[in-house]
Amino acid sequence: MAKKKIVVCGGNGFLGSRICKSAVARGWDVTSISRSGEPTWSSVTSSPNPPPWSTSVSWEKADILKPSTYKPLLQDADAVVHTMGILLEADYKGVLQGKESIWGGLQRAFSATKAGSQNPLERKEGEDLRPQEKDGQLTYELMNRDSAITLAQEASLQKVSSFVYVSAAAGAPMLPKRYITTKREAESTIASSFPTLRNIFVRPGFLYDSSRTFTLPIAFFGSAGNMVNSAIGGRLTWLAGAAVEKPLKADLVAEAVVEAIGDDNVSGVVGTSEIEDLANKAWRRGML
Repeated sequence: MAKKKIVVCGGNGFLGSRICKSAVARGWDVTSISRSGEPTWSSVTSSPNPPPWSTSVSWEKADILKPSTYKPLLQDADAVVHTMGILLEADYKGVLQGKESIWGGLQRAFSATKAGSQNPLERKEGEDLRPQEKDGQLTYELMNRDSAITLAQEASLQKVSSFVYVSAAAGAPMLPKRYITTKREAESTIASSFPTLRNIFVRPGFLYDSSRTFTLPIAFFGSAGNMVNSAIGGRLTWLAGAAVEKPLKADLVAEAVVEAIGDDNVSGVVGTSEIEDLANKAWRRGML
């Protein structure tokens, strides 16, 4: 596999750091973009110390809502990866600070609509994304949808060949419906608006790793739910969504992302079974 240059937006996160690790293992040129630069290692691995591979990554600071801060870093990249979506919005902060009632916070959290930014496709060159919620809240619309569309737009302008968007297999009963609808809107808009990009939409379920011990029991029950759902022909999927999707180890998903970038035949939606196939292909490659 030819050496590539990739840029991972959110590369200091739980999944993003593992994507960087997998790409480094292949000898690729890897740049991570995040607001804080290098990870706080204790939050993404089992050790507070930087792992040896981390010295091979360029840990850059930039703001996903300010394209001018990351645009130069996309130059000459073969692939750009967006891993910066959010699982929960921050409505609880207003409640804890006494600025909003518990009922008001719940109403806002599960409201049918919230604002993102201005239309990213109509954004002027060099223009920042402007949060449209009155308090500047980082909503699903802003982070899961508009930041991804804008990053894909900038990647297309820089003639990047491949764009990976880490989406999700489905929503879940405990999450607002907008969590998954904004991800699907991002996928649809990116696919239709930037035809020169080889778009890859990775849709994993719940991610777990032993370095985050709280994820292990969730993965256990998720696996049990997945087995029950499979045994009854998937009849729980409409109700439980991602809660009955097979949980995946974060390292496995990272390997699949990098393998997908390296395989020009991969494009479009990559679901759980395809993720596992790509990771197995990567594992076999590493054994040669």
